[in-house]
Amino acid sequence: MHEVTFLCPKDLQDAVRLYRTTPGCRPLAGGTDLMVMLHARTLRPQPRAVLDIWSLAELKGVRRHSGMLEIGAAESYTGIIRSREAHRHVPALVAAARTIGAAQIQNRGTLGGNLANASPAGDTLPILLAYDAVVVTDRRSIPIDQFFTGYRKTALQPDELITAVRFPQGRDVVFRKVGTRAAQAISKVMMAVSRKPARIAIGSVAEVPLRARGAEAALERGDVDGAIAAVADDIRPIDDVRSTADYRRTVTQNVLRELLSVG
Repeated sequence: MHEVTFLCPKDLQDAVRLYRTTPGCRPLAGGTDLMVMLHARTLRPQPRAVLDIWSLAELKGVRRHSGMLEIGAAESYTGIIRSREAHRHVPALVAAARTIGAAQIQNRGTLGGNLANASPAGDTLPILLAYDAVVVTDRRSIPIDQFFTGYRKTALQPDELITAVRFPQGRDVVFRKVGTRAAQAISKVMMAVSRKPARIAIGSVAEVPLRARGAEAALERGDVDGAIAAVADDIRPIDDVRSTADYRRTVTQNVLRELLSVG
């Protein structure tokens, strides 16, 4: 493996400059995904530099911004769990953050990292879709339903940094995660649901976290049974080491039925 340069910017402006001018650079926040991939040498291409953004104050915190709730891209899950504003305005995100790994992962994992990694099994990502979150970068705002473009691919440009995530207020979202065990498990199915407006967002059932558009249309009409039937056609599950496609399809319908009964 070639030598990797470690870059430590003094502030966000410096980080943006370094990221744009350093070839082969990868941002590093909590490192819960990146460090594993670096050690396993599964990143292609291998980075020539790592940009440490973990300690940048501009990327931390949970706050109000222009009538929306804003969470810094490098804010940890523990920070979200402890935030009164997050409990008040995005309780489903707080609940999901509690299911991510153990305390060590919650202390280091970040919302921006979950987005940038873009895993179909990313636990927070269906929640962001159900809330109609907006991904804020150093140069623009990207609606969450335009962010995921393919398997582990996003709308980000090669030199674009995620700086925050913003959430509209007044949205009631419920969620459920199904895994092999109650904690420290990669999800087999992850779902977040809002009734008004109708949002049904699901993870681990396609190559990207997705919104179940057919099921949403039925729910918008007030047809709960139709939504449960339609969601089986909205998803694209596969067989893998964690589950089968048939299992995921059945569980997705059962979870949607459960969430619509309480949402």
